[in-house]
Amino acid sequence: MYPTEGPPAEPVLVLTRVDDPTADMVIAELNRRDVPVVRLDPGVDFPRQVSTSAYFDTSGMRGDVVTASRCLDLRRVRAVYHRRPTPYGSQDGGPDPAARFAATEARFGLGGILAGLNCRYVNHPWHIARAEVKPLQLIAAARAGFLIPPTLVTNRLDAARAFADAHKRVVYKPLRSIVHTNAQQQRFTIWTDTVGSDEMDESIAATAHLFQKEVDKVADLRITVVGSRLFCVRIDSPLLDWREDYDSIVHTVVDPPDGIALACDAYLKHFGLLFGCFDFALSREGEPMFLECNPNGQWAWLEEATGVPIAAAIADLLEGSRV
Repeated sequence: MYPTEGPPAEPVLVLTRVDDPTADMVIAELNRRDVPVVRLDPGVDFPRQVSTSAYFDTSGMRGDVVTASRCLDLRRVRAVYHRRPTPYGSQDGGPDPAARFAATEARFGLGGILAGLNCRYVNHPWHIARAEVKPLQLIAAARAGFLIPPTLVTNRLDAARAFADAHKRVVYKPLRSIVHTNAQQQRFTIWTDTVGSDEMDESIAATAHLFQKEVDKVADLRITVVGSRLFCVRIDSPLLDWREDYDSIVHTVVDPPDGIALACDAYLKHFGLLFGCFDFALSREGEPMFLECNPNGQWAWLEEATGVPIAAAIADLLEGSRV
């Protein structure tokens, strides 16, 4: 994998879990370019299969991370693709205090080392964490110049009912989309859905809820931004939340609406991101209404459905051939 003479080529570090076909596409593209890759799932591999020693002094950080097949020089990492690594402690950080302590030390030890690498990230995990917060997204989107549906975050029943009555048709969406497990150990996701004031009850007081005026839309737009490149796909679906059934989607590659590229660029720069998946509802008047931006969103199905070269664009960033 490395040349036999001279210093080893600088590898791209890919942080993700084993079963990640999206990362596989990028790694395959890097392999085609003869760019060396080190793949690691720190939340699972450390410390069983991975060791590290990092030294710090006035010159900075030096050291290595050693896997079963690679020795990664911390000063020679070309770039980091932070996809979807397993969270630290999810394997064995249960109720045992010693296991929790070890998981926390791993997160702040190895996690801190990897977060401190002096190279390009797509995207840096700390920037991802901030950019995933819905209220911060809405504030940044407004500053960037996007149109935003009226939105309320509340745990007050009277405020929620008044908002629903004022806007007639509103939707509820979770502030963070995660997979839940019920008593029967069945996995499910809470999708965006319509809600009326008569359906709201005192359970709203239990936690924060996000309500938004429903956009009278004709379609959705998924705009994937990779560095300076923008890929715009129109999504036609009979469902309010098209993620419920990907088989019902009709994909069409379209030109992005006027001015949206500059707004996307301003939004990503606000969070320090090089990559983002923007979701817009396209109103009947032809106006894109900002819904959210996933700083670590899925895109592989778009490339498979339309041929838009997102994997190659990400590989360009990681290889360093373009921004």
